[in-house]
Amino acid sequence: MRLSPRQVAAFLGRRLLFSAVVLLGVLVLVFLLVQLVPGDPIRLALGTRYTQEAYDALRAASGLDRPLGEQFLSYVGSALTGDLGVSFRSGEPVTQLLLQRLPATVSLALVGIGIALLIAVPAGIWSALHEGRVSDAIIRVTSQLGVSVPDFWMGMLLILLFSTTLGLLPSSGYVPITEDVGGWARRVALPGLTVGLVAAAIMTRYIRSAVLEVASMSYVRTARSKGLPAGVVVGRHVLRNALVPVLTIAGIQLATILGGVIVVEVVFAWPGLGRLVYDSVAARDYSMIQGSVLLIAVMFLLINLLVDVLYALVDPRIRLA
Repeated sequence: MRLSPRQVAAFLGRRLLFSAVVLLGVLVLVFLLVQLVPGDPIRLALGTRYTQEAYDALRAASGLDRPLGEQFLSYVGSALTGDLGVSFRSGEPVTQLLLQRLPATVSLALVGIGIALLIAVPAGIWSALHEGRVSDAIIRVTSQLGVSVPDFWMGMLLILLFSTTLGLLPSSGYVPITEDVGGWARRVALPGLTVGLVAAAIMTRYIRSAVLEVASMSYVRTARSKGLPAGVVVGRHVLRNALVPVLTIAGIQLATILGGVIVVEVVFAWPGLGRLVYDSVAARDYSMIQGSVLLIAVMFLLINLLVDVLYALVDPRIRLA
């Protein structure tokens, strides 16, 4: 069923309204982060640099000397205009620092999800179509091992193999893709492979289950009973209808990678959002932590919205309701 522009606009309007409500809730939680922290965040941020003058100046600059309600309204108003405050540690605008780190994390996430899809889609489909055979057992055991291995351990093994032993790839560092495509590709290979292998192990199991579920449907059995070639049944009826749950798990994994690659970025000295959050927590830089959490939440909402829109494009039976 082809969707009219009015249906699409209504759906997008509802989803954006829902996202706005969720974002407001995130703003409240992020704002309360500083208020609920034990002790004085300004004193913690200054550490050994503490003087009364520095304390008063940083407290005034961060707005923590104003009433709580006024602080919240000011924070929400500033956040909506892109102003997330000033870093306690460096004194630079939080938004500027986040935008500097965002390309590194996005590039790593896209490489990781690309590797995961290249591995998981054919492996999951093959495992489902050969259920009960030796190849199915091998894929299931391998994916279980991939889920069980921590990503930092996977990264260390890859560094040991490709960097230390074979000397093929650098173990750390980052070069922007706009400056040197080859240098970027060499440095993103190992962290991207680490993220991709872990995500592929998770996605393979979901894809296998989705294909098995669709393959057991009555319309698939009917297509087979009509004598249609196996390739037509699989391509037209099984894979197309199994694509919706694949989009779901792919979107979840992409959002998870964008917001949860802290350990991988630390292991490979990758200057992304995860490394920034790690350094900010260590330095008690709560303004930076607030901004990072808010940015990650926005990325989650955008990816969920994109996946919902893709549902309707992939499966016309889905009503945008």
